[in-house]
Amino acid sequence: MDTMEIECCLNQFLIESWLCFPVISNAKNTVQSFKRFHGRAFSDPFVQAEKASLAYELVQLPTGSTGIKAMYMEEERNFTIEQVTGMLLTKLKETAENALKKPVVDCVVSVPSFYTDAERRSVMDATQIAGLNCLRLINETTAVALAYGIYKQDLPALEEKPRNVVFVDMGHSAYQVSVCAFNKGKLKVLATSFDTTLGGRKFDEMLVEYFCEEFGKKYKLDIKSKIRALLRLYQECEKLKKLMSANASDLPMNIECFMNDIDVSGTMNRSKFLEMCEGLLARVEPPLRSVLEQAKLKKEDIYAVEIIGGTTRIPAVKEKISKFFGKEVSTTLNADEAVARGCALQCAILSPAFKVREFSITDLIPYPISLRWNSPAEEGDCEVFPKNHAAPFSKVLTFYRKEPFTLEAYYSSPKELPYPDPAIAHFLVQKVTPQTDGSSSKVKVKVRVNIHGIFSVSSASLVEVHKSDENEEPMETDQHAKEEEVIDFIKMQIDQEEQQKTEEQQQAQPENKASIFFKVDQPPQAKKAKVKTTTVDLPIENQLVWQIGKDMLNLFIENEGKMIMQDKLEKERNDAKNAVEEYVYDMRDKLCGVYEKFVSEDDRNSFTLKLEDTENWLYEDGEDQPKQIYIDKLTELKTLGQPIQARFQESEERPKAFEDLGKQIQQYMKTVHAFKAKDEQYDHLDEADVAKVEKSANEAMEWMNNKLNLQNKRSLTLDPVIKAKDIQAKTKELTSICNPIVTKPKPKVELPKEEQKPTEANGPVEGQGEANGGSPGGEQSAAAAAPTATDKKLPEMDID
Repeated sequence: MDTMEIECCLNQFLIESWLCFPVISNAKNTVQSFKRFHGRAFSDPFVQAEKASLAYELVQLPTGSTGIKAMYMEEERNFTIEQVTGMLLTKLKETAENALKKPVVDCVVSVPSFYTDAERRSVMDATQIAGLNCLRLINETTAVALAYGIYKQDLPALEEKPRNVVFVDMGHSAYQVSVCAFNKGKLKVLATSFDTTLGGRKFDEMLVEYFCEEFGKKYKLDIKSKIRALLRLYQECEKLKKLMSANASDLPMNIECFMNDIDVSGTMNRSKFLEMCEGLLARVEPPLRSVLEQAKLKKEDIYAVEIIGGTTRIPAVKEKISKFFGKEVSTTLNADEAVARGCALQCAILSPAFKVREFSITDLIPYPISLRWNSPAEEGDCEVFPKNHAAPFSKVLTFYRKEPFTLEAYYSSPKELPYPDPAIAHFLVQKVTPQTDGSSSKVKVKVRVNIHGIFSVSSASLVEVHKSDENEEPMETDQHAKEEEVIDFIKMQIDQEEQQKTEEQQQAQPENKASIFFKVDQPPQAKKAKVKTTTVDLPIENQLVWQIGKDMLNLFIENEGKMIMQDKLEKERNDAKNAVEEYVYDMRDKLCGVYEKFVSEDDRNSFTLKLEDTENWLYEDGEDQPKQIYIDKLTELKTLGQPIQARFQESEERPKAFEDLGKQIQQYMKTVHAFKAKDEQYDHLDEADVAKVEKSANEAMEWMNNKLNLQNKRSLTLDPVIKAKDIQAKTKELTSICNPIVTKPKPKVELPKEEQKPTEANGPVEGQGEANGGSPGGEQSAAAAAPTATDKKLPEMDID
């Protein structure tokens, strides 16, 4: 299996520093909550507003994008958001490979449903940096819907009215709502709504602000001036928030040595907390109302309301949702794992390595997308994909131009956009030339929103029209080649019937196509020369608003590979250092414990001193040494400690080995005595062979007694006279000599065969008639001719 099933809910993961220090002890070098900076410029107002609440430092990169400053290998470096996300995905990839014991290549990554084109492209770049093949960027609420629906056995049939389910996801940093229609084997996202800044962290911030003010008055502390103290307060406030979800009484807030060696304490209860969060709770209902309005559904049309995300555990949030829909909310899905499960299922569906139940997914476009162009006569503008249009989806546009032209894609409702720049990209359609007669050429342009939710002009082609004589062989003709008399600037009209028909088929196809073209009603004309058409693919130059250049992306991929290798070497170095430290502590304890009897007083004192010197070296000069230095140091220590360990191990294994040898000798001698006592079990054995067994057993007994006596006289601080492996070899030698003799089987005795007396039914046995004075064809005796009762019961013949 080379498929990776992961969910990239980035704000819930934490990249601790590269030295694996916890967030509080290494705050400025610990990167967290960076998901919101994907695809955003450093000058973005959102980025500037977030800077103040971060422990790490944001910087402006040469491209104008947002970067993160961190220490790596004792060097201060700036990383892009894509690089940091790539590091996270690399770690997840490593975790998956360790669990699967196989390489991981493919993945499905979830993103918030409100992500724009730029943010999605940024995440796709991060997957490439991590060396992953992203099969799909899936919206988080869509992944949840898949995890909910694929296991349902009672969904309505395709021809029946669908089951409408609302999914509410309020996590750490954002709030998303979607309504989905389910039929057997498919789901369709009808509408989605969101509040991009409402999440658990906002509720935490309310508590933090309250206690910062209270502790400032009570203890004269400026908590926000110390980032470590502020982070500790955030952690404690999050714990307090969770406790208040289960307890309505007053709860204490106690932090020891909080700041300036001062212990702080305070109290909070649920009612006071809800009063503080009244403004936040008021933001819960608008997205719920919006999603129903967009889907043109009533509350009565909703079958169930599924909630996920940690913040939905707040009783007041749950109550708001339940009150709006007038029904109890459902918690059948795991609040923390539902998105990850949906991603895993989607990855299994898309991967050829798995056979999964067929389940089609139709997502939507959260913002309307329009195209703008310039023509000689006027400026054109058209909304290509309206809000909540099905995705993935493709449309074909027909233009009539004489020269190259530019298409500008943009979001046509900037007020709905949680992003400052509505522009998506500019697409230059090149090498457009007029027809041979000087008229405008027909250019077909295919625009697409792909499976990742990313918009593009995927292809363009020039339709060349050639007139031929009446007698020429007819060629393949374009369906719309009759549109000859058109003005030289763009005219475009949506073929509503074609689009509607295609939308009905879009459930069963991964990519849907609709046609947008200008139709001209032609009057009946005289018979004309036949028309031949050919199509020529046109190059398209993309100028994306947000894109990492190929050269830069390759550099990031190369740097990630170098850092992975450096991390591997650093891990090996740390492992070698830890092995020395572990050996020092282990041997020092055992020298005064289980090894005490196996080392002399002088050797123990010298070895203990050596261990102490090594320990001191580890925390001084040996703090940061190359891997080989630690390996050599460990080898030096083991030279002294290995003989002691070996003597102890021999003392543990030797008695068992002598015991096994004694049992074998006793068994063989017992066999010899039974043979001499004329035991029938062994009377088939040869006397000389038995004598050989007796001799071998006596010799082994003598050898064992001799070695035991010598070993008992030997001091435990010296190497043993005999080792366990030698005793085991002696046991094996004795077994190889004696076992074939004592286990020799008795010869088989063949019993005499009973003479078979054949019965005669219809005639004498061969020769019988002649012996009785008859002939082969003569008369039979009465006894032979008369059938018996037994003969009557037998069948005529049995054939196998």
